[in-house]
Amino acid sequence: MFTYLALGDSYTIGEQVPAVENFPHQTVMLLRREYVTQVADPHIVAVTGWTTDELAAAIKEAGIRDTFDVVTLLIGVNNQYRGRDLENYKREFAQLLNKAILFANGRTARVFVLSIPDWGATPFAEGRDRTTIAAEINAFNMANRAIALAYKCHYVDITASTRQHGTDEQYLTPDKLHYSGKEYHEWALKLAPGMAAALKS
Repeated sequence: MFTYLALGDSYTIGEQVPAVENFPHQTVMLLRREYVTQVADPHIVAVTGWTTDELAAAIKEAGIRDTFDVVTLLIGVNNQYRGRDLENYKREFAQLLNKAILFANGRTARVFVLSIPDWGATPFAEGRDRTTIAAEINAFNMANRAIALAYKCHYVDITASTRQHGTDEQYLTPDKLHYSGKEYHEWALKLAPGMAAALKS
């Protein structure tokens, strides 16, 4: 029975959706159904609103001693939203990725970094500078991608999907900011094949 640790924020816990509809649970369901992979329900360390330093503090407080067969990391939108410095994000993201690799027992090929969604494409951003938000999200994603690849971890781009579906209410929760299970299903479809391959290696 493989184990899976998901680290992140609202996009990992699935703000305003049932737990079974967040992307970690949907990925596990796909692994079980499409890849006949025996995998336990995901262990999730994520809370809406967390920044990189808050996730790091929560990981430390959780005192996790186990290692996992696969780990995902999706963090940074709240750094951008709060106007945090990009250099600070790079430093703290690298520290988090190091922790993720440790949780994967040093196996970098079992660690998957997801890009940051573009909340500026949603109705919630009405009246804000969407161009600036997109540019800042792009800069954060260039940083986390470069770090992920430097550490030989997998990188999964979900940002394009969030821009494509940003105004489609089927893909959003009632707050018009967070995503519905339909959007998380898109992410699971991207993640599951790579995870299945990694778990066989």
